[in-house]
Amino acid sequence: MGLVRGLAVRNGWPEPDIRTAFLGHAPPSVGQVLGALAGDSAAGEWAAGDSAATPRAAVVLPLLLTAAYHSEVDLPALLAESGRDWPGLGIHYGDPLGPDPLLLRALDRRMAEASPAAWPAAETSVVLAAAGSARPESNAVIAALARQWQAARGWRAVIPAYAAAAAPSPAEAVASLRRAGARRVVVATYLLAPGFFADRIAVSARAAGAVAVSAALGAAPEVAELVLRRYAEALGQPAMAATAGRAAARA
Repeated sequence: MGLVRGLAVRNGWPEPDIRTAFLGHAPPSVGQVLGALAGDSAAGEWAAGDSAATPRAAVVLPLLLTAAYHSEVDLPALLAESGRDWPGLGIHYGDPLGPDPLLLRALDRRMAEASPAAWPAAETSVVLAAAGSARPESNAVIAALARQWQAARGWRAVIPAYAAAAAPSPAEAVASLRRAGARRVVVATYLLAPGFFADRIAVSARAAGAVAVSAALGAAPEVAELVLRRYAEALGQPAMAATAGRAAARA
């Protein structure tokens, strides 16, 4: 989150208090983080001796590349529960990061880093490898992004693939392109962070004949810009989002 803090400060915003939370597999949970914020707020009001002090606001951003079950069901339920537990904490809920054209720029960045030489777009076929979802509409967003990227960049082909819950898998997509005569197949990892899915995509795609696999989007300037945009939008401050966008474009 260092990029997000730096971008905010460069635009004259107060340095944001950014805290991470997880829905599973690692602590702290969303409830734990919101509880800590509520406790900090209450302690501040007590120290100031002002029970009518303005409640502390928390902006919760789902770090997801598409709207999915977590963003539409799990998190809203958790936030509703937290709102009942800590009524003095003002909770704002933002949109997922994607889809957004900035993520195509982040994909371009990681693809360029994946090879020491530029690939002629017209001779390169791409597998856009996402996590995958049991919700067809979420996977349809990835398929639409693949079509958009192909049209914008002129790749020979861009086909979507999914690490879990949907077909084809990245390895199946690579093999399909090679059977269709593709001379060069590369895989663009459409994940926010390295980990189990990223490792699975890389190993299986290379075994199927991919010449390169890009890294997860990670700490890209475009991702930092989107985080700030979603933060500003959640607070109803689009001017802040526009300012952030101009700064990230210069980064």
